[in-house]
Amino acid sequence: MLTTLGALLLSLVPHAASADAVKLGSLTFERCELTQPRSAATTAAWCAPFSQAENRALPDGRQIAFRLALIRSDAATVADDPLVLLAGGPGQAATESWPQVAAALAPARRTRHVILLDQRGTGGSNALRCDEVAEQGGDVRQAALAQAVDVERAQALTRRCLSSLVGRADPAQYTTSAAVEDLEALRQALGAPQLNLVGISYGTRLAQQYARRYPAGVRSLVLDGVAPNEVVLGADFARSLDEALRARFALCTADSACAARFGDVYADLYTLREKLRQKAQPVSLRDPLTFAALAHELDADTFAGLVRLYAYTPETAALLPLAIHEAANGNAAPLMGQASLISSDLGATLTSGMGLSVICSEDADLLQPRPEDAALILGDDFIRAVRAQCAIWPRGVRPEDFHMALQSDLPSLLLSGQYDPVTPPRYGEQVARGLSHARHLVAPGQGHNVIGRGCIPRLVARFIEKLETAELDAGCIADLGPTPFFLDYNGASP
Repeated sequence: MLTTLGALLLSLVPHAASADAVKLGSLTFERCELTQPRSAATTAAWCAPFSQAENRALPDGRQIAFRLALIRSDAATVADDPLVLLAGGPGQAATESWPQVAAALAPARRTRHVILLDQRGTGGSNALRCDEVAEQGGDVRQAALAQAVDVERAQALTRRCLSSLVGRADPAQYTTSAAVEDLEALRQALGAPQLNLVGISYGTRLAQQYARRYPAGVRSLVLDGVAPNEVVLGADFARSLDEALRARFALCTADSACAARFGDVYADLYTLREKLRQKAQPVSLRDPLTFAALAHELDADTFAGLVRLYAYTPETAALLPLAIHEAANGNAAPLMGQASLISSDLGATLTSGMGLSVICSEDADLLQPRPEDAALILGDDFIRAVRAQCAIWPRGVRPEDFHMALQSDLPSLLLSGQYDPVTPPRYGEQVARGLSHARHLVAPGQGHNVIGRGCIPRLVARFIEKLETAELDAGCIADLGPTPFFLDYNGASP
C-alpha cells in the first residue's frame, strides 16, 4: 500500500522532511491522529491525501478519497523499502487495525516505515458501512443475533444496506482486484519502490493477488493466517472449524483434570447442539458493558456461531469446555456474555458492505453446500446465507486467473496457528508449494493470526531484514503452546 521511495527520500534527503511535513514522491504527509472505533485512544501518524476513481473505466467519475497514513521509523537511517499492512476481514481497515498489530511489527519498524492505506470500502476510504450491521457492536442480544444465520433476515439487511449506499458508492467496484490497482497507483505516486507486504487473514489474498500482478513491486511477503487463491471463501468454514475444535478438545481429554471436570467436550458440543435444535434455551444475564438486565434465547444456530467466535484465539478457546458445560446444565449466560464482548469489538471494525462486495464478486458463484458439512457444528448455514445475500448484492469483475495458485520466487514467510478454525495450517502448506523461496511456520497451540505471539515478531523482523527462509532459526516457536483450559471461572488448575 505504500512505497519505498518515501522511505528513501526520508532517509537520504533530509530537506524532504520537516517538523510538520514529509514529502514522499508526489505526496506530502502531515502530522495527524488515527482514531479507533469505540475508543478514545488515538495513534500519532503522518497522513497524506490520495484519491482514485471508483470505477477506473470512468476516470472522470466519482472519486474515492482514501485514508493514507505513515507510521515513521525512529531510525537515523531508514531502509528504502517500507512495510505495508494489508488488513483482514474482508472489511477491516489498515489504520484501524494498526493498534492490534503495532507491537507485532515493532521490531521490523525499527529500520522501516509502515504504510497504512485503508482499502476501498473500509475505514476512511468511503466505507461501505451499514447502520443495520452496526448492531453487531451493540448489546448481548444483538451480538448473539449477529452469530445466528437467518437467511430471510440476512436478505432484508442486505437490501437495506444496498439502499443506504445509493448515490455514494457502486458496490461492484470494491473488489480485491480494484484494491490491487489502488495499491499499485499509490506505489507509483511514491516513486515505485519495492514493498514488504504484511497480509493478515483476508489481507493474504490481497497480497497474493498484488504479487501476481506486480511482482517487481514486491520485496517480500509475510502472510499470517494464509488464504490460498484457490480457496473459495466460506466453502471450507464448517470443516475447518470442526477440525480445530476436535483437536483442541482432544487436549482436554488428554488432561486428567480437564477430563475429570468436563468429560468428552467434543461429544457434549454436539449433544447440546441437538438439544437446542429441539428447544431453545432461555438466557437471563446482565450486559457486560451496560449491566442492563437481558432476556434472550440460545438456539442451535446462535450456539454454533458463538462457538466459532470463541475458537479464534487460544484464550477464548480455553473457556469453551467450561462454557459448553455450563450451557448444557442450563446456564448459557457466561457463553453469551463473553461472546458479546468479542463480537462488539469485531463488529466495530468490520465493514459489512465491503465484505459482501468481495465475496459476492469473487466467491459466491462457486459456493455450493456440501452434504458432508450438514452434520458439522457450523453446517452449511453460512453458504446458504452468502448465496442469498449475493443474489441481491451487485457483483464486480473477477479476473480469469483469480483463483489460480500463486507461483513465485519472492521471499515469503507464511504463518499459521496450529488450531486456526478458519485458515488452518494446511492452507499455508498449500500456498508454500507454489513459492520457491518460502518458509511456513506453524505456531503450536495458537489460533487465527499469530504474528504477535511469542518470538514471532522477532522472526518476522529478521526475515524482512535478511530475507532468510530456510536459514531462519525459528526454534523459539516451540515455546508457544495452548492456553490451559479454564476448569472454573478462576482459571486452570494450579
